[in-house]
Amino acid sequence: MSARGNSVVIVGGGATGLSSGWWLAQAGVDVTVIDKGIVGWEASGRNGGGCSHHFSPLFAEEQRLWPMLDALLGYPTEFQPHRIRVAFDEAQFNLYATAMRNAARQGFASEILGGTDIRRLVPLAGADAFGGYLYKFGGHANPHRTVQAYGWALQDHGGLLMQHCAVQGFEQAGGRVTGVRTDRGLIGCDHLVLAAGPQTRYLAAQLGIDVPMVAARAEMIVTEPLPLMPLGGVDGNGLYGRQTLRGNLAYGGGPHEWVEVIGNTVPPRASTPLMQVIAGRLARLFPRAAHARVIRSWAGIIENTPDGRPVIDRIGNVTLATLSSIGFGLSPASGRAIAELVQHGACGFADLSSLRLERFAKLEQDWIELQGWQVAAGAGSV
Repeated sequence: MSARGNSVVIVGGGATGLSSGWWLAQAGVDVTVIDKGIVGWEASGRNGGGCSHHFSPLFAEEQRLWPMLDALLGYPTEFQPHRIRVAFDEAQFNLYATAMRNAARQGFASEILGGTDIRRLVPLAGADAFGGYLYKFGGHANPHRTVQAYGWALQDHGGLLMQHCAVQGFEQAGGRVTGVRTDRGLIGCDHLVLAAGPQTRYLAAQLGIDVPMVAARAEMIVTEPLPLMPLGGVDGNGLYGRQTLRGNLAYGGGPHEWVEVIGNTVPPRASTPLMQVIAGRLARLFPRAAHARVIRSWAGIIENTPDGRPVIDRIGNVTLATLSSIGFGLSPASGRAIAELVQHGACGFADLSSLRLERFAKLEQDWIELQGWQVAAGAGSV
């Protein structure tokens, strides 16, 4: 690796970029993580904190790492194990069984719950809970604490973190990226990692790489503190989220508002009518908390690939990492996988072939319209 500049420059200070930088720094690699704002300002700091992705090739490693992450990083993430999913009818009950079956094939156990079990384990639930599952895997963590922990641990191992540093372009020579032009000067590099969330498509296009994705604004609401439930990770009624250690319910979950992301600009994130939809569904999930006041809300910008799955791929000396809205939970494992791609050209602990960019080689040109993901009028200027 070169003596000038940095061996690896990672664009994107979310959970994926920071975790990748931390793994690389631990390995003694000279790494710099840059972000146009502050770390975790987009989806990584504005999500439900879930840590379970049973459909991912990184699932086993994700589950291995989360319980030990506090010790590895040296800072708290507030990780709590296990999750409950509540179903309100037989159709939802059968749908949620998919996670149980997928996890079982990988050696992870679940427990089937009846309505009485749900009301015992989830005191805020009501009489209309049909049943559900106790997944004895996964869990949840505090997104803000976790992103902060990654950033500090990265720096503890010699990595450099540059916030408020916007990318303006790239230097290339001989078919390779040799530097990143920023508003704070040129940073030379031997390897570039693009983990910039919705901006990844814009930045990759400057290198002649097409990464299909559409950005969306996803909103979360937070209630006043309530008595703590036995398990803080409870999903259902189309919602994801957690009960914080203080007792607040922090929840979100569609419908998304599709927005335009152009260059380094960030669409406004003011509260929208989605807050009312989320609050109504949260009251059904937890009817015994229906009286709780919503004390704040926020929205983050997430990226979505056509099939909803991440892209983790190396093309020359560029590694692409767009996690399609599930980056926070996968971050311990995805960061390790990206670090191995950078150093060795392949991931040694998981098969990432299903996450390669080439799977979109024959994507229809009008795929956005076919998905129905068009930006609504005014969605980018709320």
